[in-house]
Amino acid sequence: QVQLVESGGGLVQAGGSLRLSCVASGRTFTTYAVGWFRQAPGKEREFVATITWSSGYSLYARSLEGRFTISRDTAKNTVYLQVNALKPEDTAVYYCAAGLRQPLSTTAALYDYWGQGTQVTVSS
Repeated sequence: QVQLVESGGGLVQAGGSLRLSCVASGRTFTTYAVGWFRQAPGKEREFVATITWSSGYSLYARSLEGRFTISRDTAKNTVYLQVNALKPEDTAVYYCAAGLRQPLSTTAALYDYWGQGTQVTVSS
């Protein structure tokens, strides 16, 4: 199994930035990719970005590309999500998830392990 723990969320004013972290433990060598998703109250879980563990190839939700940047540090078993120019509509619980199989996916159902989430609240 792979365990994931997110951190770095908080309350920030519109226009601000945050860096979210996702620390993986357990059988991390089985991980193909780690993705970030978010879920706002009353809405479905939404894909944000994903990155392959070995090569660092990444995909983004088209509407978020340019403000969000995903990266990973394999030595620290950590995946980061840098979020800039935050807007009130970015308010959500942000989750990281580990996928064990190819291909790289933007679909939440294809990820195998999930963290507990970190709350991001953006005030106007």
